[in-house]
Amino acid sequence: MRYVNEAFDTNWIAPVGPHISQFENALAKYVGVNHCAALSSGTAAIHLALIVLGVKRDDEVICQSFTFSGSCNPILYQGAKPVFVDSEEETWNMSPDLLRTCVKERVERTGKKPKAIIVVHLYGMPAKMNEIMAISREFDIPVIEDAAEALGSEYFGKKAGSMGDFGILSFNGNKIITTSGGGALLSNNEEWVKKVRFLATQAREAAPHYEHKEIGYNYRLSNVCAAVGLGQLNVLPDRVSRRREIHAYYKSKIGRLEGISFLDEPTSFFSNRWLSAILVEKEGRNQCTSETIRLGLEEKNIESRPLWKPMHLQPVFSGCPTYVSGLSEQLFKKGLCIPSGSSLNISQLERITSLITAQIG
Repeated sequence: MRYVNEAFDTNWIAPVGPHISQFENALAKYVGVNHCAALSSGTAAIHLALIVLGVKRDDEVICQSFTFSGSCNPILYQGAKPVFVDSEEETWNMSPDLLRTCVKERVERTGKKPKAIIVVHLYGMPAKMNEIMAISREFDIPVIEDAAEALGSEYFGKKAGSMGDFGILSFNGNKIITTSGGGALLSNNEEWVKKVRFLATQAREAAPHYEHKEIGYNYRLSNVCAAVGLGQLNVLPDRVSRRREIHAYYKSKIGRLEGISFLDEPTSFFSNRWLSAILVEKEGRNQCTSETIRLGLEEKNIESRPLWKPMHLQPVFSGCPTYVSGLSEQLFKKGLCIPSGSSLNISQLERITSLITAQIG
């Protein structure tokens, strides 16, 4: 409230103002990059990253299939073609082996390299960035690191969002911290970030009148939302700690049940555990599945949700090239995201775990 009141008291309400710069500087410092542009959403950040990288009609962009549609929709905004790559078992994120196969085959089939790789840190678990960045450098294809779900996560001591050519964050209402709506683009390339800010403010040229030589977008974060973000950053460590506590509680209570499993952290990976997810591997004596658990919780007015439906199965992306192992399809079939909000108390957690335990049998 202090930051928001400052914004109103100083009359900096519109998408300009001192809190935007403060928020950008604080985000860049926290993530460990040199530059940041605060934007209206993570999707807007991906879109602008693709524009800066020169992605145009009929170009191909590789994207993780197991993700939310906001990761890949901007590819179509540019008239480009998504090429979907499946996940690997240790993190549920983009498989480096399938990525390498994909890059080689796309070059052979089309005669040119894909213009970018979009990798996602799903549910807060970092992807295998060392392997993915090695492939990126080998084939000279830039990486857009979608860390929308992973603010506060780390990989070998590096913050999520700091390892790709671009890092993407989201501050949507369901994220670990929120500005009500918003996002950010991060990069160590100062010229790229300057270009993003320019495009995000309708590509207005430096003139006393409104002069436009390029198509621009209304993608800048407002000063009021940035003020909210500054306050939220102060509690980010507490939110990460609480999400991890909730995940550990669930694992201790229902992880021991036959047929229930959780995604473990590989060595040197640190997940913010944005969402706690379970896999229902076997049917118990009550013929329990992830869907029966979901419906059982819904009867008690408790929301849960299946894991992301892979993008290569979405009707809107039918016909796109895919490099799949079947893993993401199995995760979608067996997986369930259970309540993970930072404000959950012990009695609520006990109720949720008791209901799941009763259904497993």
